[in-house]
Amino acid sequence: MSTDYQQAREGLGVRLRELRLSAPDGRLTGIALARKLGWPNSKVSKLELGKQTATPEDLQQWAEACGQPAAYDELRARLAGFESHIRSWRRQLTSGHKSVQDAAAAEHERTRVLTIWENCLIPGMLQIPDYARHVFARHAELMRSPRDTEDAVRARIQRQEKLYQRGRKYRIMMWEGALRSLVCPPPVLVAQLHHLAGVIGLDTVELGIVPFSASLKIWPGNSFWVYDERLVIVEDWHAELWLDDSDSIATYLRVWKTLSESAVYGADAQKVINAARHALNPR
Repeated sequence: MSTDYQQAREGLGVRLRELRLSAPDGRLTGIALARKLGWPNSKVSKLELGKQTATPEDLQQWAEACGQPAAYDELRARLAGFESHIRSWRRQLTSGHKSVQDAAAAEHERTRVLTIWENCLIPGMLQIPDYARHVFARHAELMRSPRDTEDAVRARIQRQEKLYQRGRKYRIMMWEGALRSLVCPPPVLVAQLHHLAGVIGLDTVELGIVPFSASLKIWPGNSFWVYDERLVIVEDWHAELWLDDSDSIATYLRVWKTLSESAVYGADAQKVINAARHALNPR
């Protein structure tokens, strides 16, 4: 967890403690507040010490239990401030994957140049429905989130219409491992690779593959997406990081440029894709 995020969470905890100690009807002990809210004593302690991230509902209940409901807006604003940079999957997937796709669609709508690095999956912008279906299902199982697979698939495929719009540019690069990861049955991956090969030549898409055989100047790390030069989204197992500071954006663009020096394009990329497809279906 980043230092800035943790400091912000601890700052929120200090403010929660201030509200508890300044309750109009007299200061509340942590035990008394927990009893009032029907929470374990440990939850009050963890929130005040910045060891647990509050939900908006937690903050509203806290403010009301401390007799200061008007403080909720301030608390919510504090939470939104640091959540805007680290968006946990647990929170994002409360209602399923479609809402996450909708948030991505909003960013895509205002973006003219999207720069993508993928190390283990075919990028969502290039996925076929069957492939996307398996990706969403596996992720929902891992995260124990609601299954809205078909709605999520439709939302993802609809976003791909932007690939064919003039004035947009998709600089997409992936590790060869993304072509060979069996996150779906082999026949589905064969169809996915056939579709991927068909994207090469679109005037809006610059598709590069970093082969296993390439000499690397830097290792293929986490997947990330750079929206114009205003936002980077980095994916990890626990969360997405939304970074909008110029230093972070510049770093990820440098990473992408360094990786691109090991990538192949055009006919050479076709050969790598075809080799992966042939390995699955040698006939």
